[in-house]
Amino acid sequence: MKRALITGAASGLGAASADRLRAEGIEVVTLDVAGEVDLHVDVTDEAAVARAAEAAGPIDILVNSAGIVGPNVPLLETTPEAWRRTLEVNVIGVVNTIHAFAPGMVQSGWGRIVNFASMAGKDGNPNLAAYSASKAAVIALTKSVGKELATTGVLVNAIAPAVIATPMNETTAPDVLAHITSLIPMKRVGRAEEVAELVAWLASDKVSFSTGAVYDISGGRATY
Repeated sequence: MKRALITGAASGLGAASADRLRAEGIEVVTLDVAGEVDLHVDVTDEAAVARAAEAAGPIDILVNSAGIVGPNVPLLETTPEAWRRTLEVNVIGVVNTIHAFAPGMVQSGWGRIVNFASMAGKDGNPNLAAYSASKAAVIALTKSVGKELATTGVLVNAIAPAVIATPMNETTAPDVLAHITSLIPMKRVGRAEEVAELVAWLASDKVSFSTGAVYDISGGRATY
């Protein structure tokens, strides 16, 4: 039986991904900073993530879903502190989990790492500069690590959703939410279970010749 660890698994895309992988018969270890999960860990804490890796045991699949929206204001109104926090969670958190779990995958000769980026990381959303920049960093990080691990049997890919109906987006300013929804040709937000289907494929043996790639799930918003 394959084993997966999912960060940000208490709600939203992480929780939906956990449900979907369990449906495939995969044992899932859930991790979040709070909520009903197996491990309570702040992904920005490298030592805590390392301890979590020891507690979790061997992991075949890593899904990096933990993330925050960050400041919902124009760039000129943002603070360095807000930028640091957004980048710490959304970027360094991913680096920390890959540091902790990828070596075991490389040693076993098989692994799947799925990182959540965002369409904001490709297009840049107004009034979400820190979030957009952090998700662009996740895309570049995925491409780099995908190349580094390309011959190890460990595949590293990213998913770039448009706006999805999740608790995280409930904190997004209504005007910002309306703007980014208006960019979707399907004229609706996505559902978490729709994204979880893509996670399940990227976490499986069915994907074998794709690494360092970015998969859009955007209702037609993506144009490149």
